[in-house]
Amino acid sequence: MPCHLNLSHDEKMLTPPVLYWIYLTTDGTDNPRVWIPSEKYEGRVDTLDNNPNTSNKSIRFKNVQWADSGRYLCKLSINTKRDKSFRKKGNETLLMVYDTMTFNPTGHNDSLLSCEVNVTRDPGLVLSIFHDGFKLQPVGSAPGKGGTALPFVTLSETVSPRSKGEYECQLHLNKDLLTKSIFRYNLPDGGDAEKNVSLTSPTTVSEPNVKLFPEPWFLYTALLLVPFVILLGLISATLMCRCLSTYGFN
Repeated sequence: MPCHLNLSHDEKMLTPPVLYWIYLTTDGTDNPRVWIPSEKYEGRVDTLDNNPNTSNKSIRFKNVQWADSGRYLCKLSINTKRDKSFRKKGNETLLMVYDTMTFNPTGHNDSLLSCEVNVTRDPGLVLSIFHDGFKLQPVGSAPGKGGTALPFVTLSETVSPRSKGEYECQLHLNKDLLTKSIFRYNLPDGGDAEKNVSLTSPTTVSEPNVKLFPEPWFLYTALLLVPFVILLGLISATLMCRCLSTYGFN
């Protein structure tokens, strides 16, 4: 979470600034301290720069949980020679959490492609599926299903793939792309759904479903035999020429 101190050149700090990070509650209760950590954040927050005189007061948040989503604010208590003691507020940082996205065929004979992801509650989070760059109209969707007691909601989109090509599921926060998952779809041969084989990648912005095709071993063998056939033909031609010369044929 970014927090940088900017002071003019004529302001000289008398003591190192004291950093406070707080969680902005929505119900007006006391703001729990993120740094210096209160019990809720103990062992999960570190400063990026441990030098007390540095202007970088950013923190690193570890082991993020669903309940951690929300708005955070950094504050600095500063004591300068010119303005004495005062406090400065930084910009708010919005922390949003989303789970690993799944994007797989579903239904009989892989007739549907379904994308699903758990996210924190925010109306700006939108899930969409594209085919070769064009947004598809879903046959089924859930804009935010989930119980009110849960700290997250489930977004899902389902489309019916009509042709081969690259299908891409994207999670946006307003206009910003957060994560995506790509599936390269090939129509099943003879309705055999087992021919749809996928690979899963552990990366955040991943391509978890990639079609596999059998290795063309016959083609490889044929390509390897071509040089030997040509070489054998050259040797045969050379031997024939020598035989003709030996028996006096021009």
